[in-house]
Amino acid sequence: MDVDLERHRRVQALAYRCAEEVAAGLEPGVTEREAARRMRRWLVRNGVDDWFHVPFAWFGDRTAFRGIRLPHQFLPTGRRLEEGMPYVLDAAPIVDGYTADIGYSGCLGENPPWEKLVGDLAAYRTLIVDLVRSRRTFADIYAEVDRRIARDGYENRHRKYPGRVIGHQVGRIDSRLPRNVVLGGAFGLRTLQTIGRDLVKERLEGRSPLWNGGRRSRHAPTPGLWAVEPHLGFRDVGAKFEELLVVTEDDAHWLDDDLPHVRRWAAAEKAAERAADHE
Repeated sequence: MDVDLERHRRVQALAYRCAEEVAAGLEPGVTEREAARRMRRWLVRNGVDDWFHVPFAWFGDRTAFRGIRLPHQFLPTGRRLEEGMPYVLDAAPIVDGYTADIGYSGCLGENPPWEKLVGDLAAYRTLIVDLVRSRRTFADIYAEVDRRIARDGYENRHRKYPGRVIGHQVGRIDSRLPRNVVLGGAFGLRTLQTIGRDLVKERLEGRSPLWNGGRRSRHAPTPGLWAVEPHLGFRDVGAKFEELLVVTEDDAHWLDDDLPHVRRWAAAEKAAERAADHE
């Protein structure tokens, strides 16, 4: 693996380890703000020195972005976790300029609609990488994912993100600006500078570092590293994964398959096979 990709993979693995450890300690009554603080403290203790964006946490119907209409409403709130409530932990740490952006879906106790939603997300991981490999335009892929969401009886929730994005380009942050300075309660100063430069550069080439269904995404997949985050909703339940996708001139692959949601799907598939063998 290319050295730079390996460094990004390590940061992604670190972020997912943080999400798993924080998730394991969640209990009824904890707030979104406290969960986000736990993630931030954990990441700083483990070497994170800057942020693409600081950790977010969404509980209950906020996992489906109910009531979220303005950017500041994505920030963690005083919503308290309850038994049977889904949650999403999202973090985008940077270590020595190397960025990752992850989304971890969980539930405190049992919630059958959430279980089905999370299980069905597996097909979207396969669909997205297959469509990128086929060199469909980013806008076409977005539309194809929308069609799959509708067929499955779900709602597209990633369209609620700023820019209606299903993904965005990431890379190494190279800036002389100070690290660990956060603006607007969310994004790192150096990240915003880099995004601004990328927007100008890509626009000159008729592209965008933001992947959505709009005119600027009507081009073949741009080689590079992309944080991809299909986010589905069913009534007041939402679930997502977010991980890094490597795009080359003629191929694509997920940066790492040893991730919590991939392991969850593999375990569920094995359990279904064992159950079928005993019938």
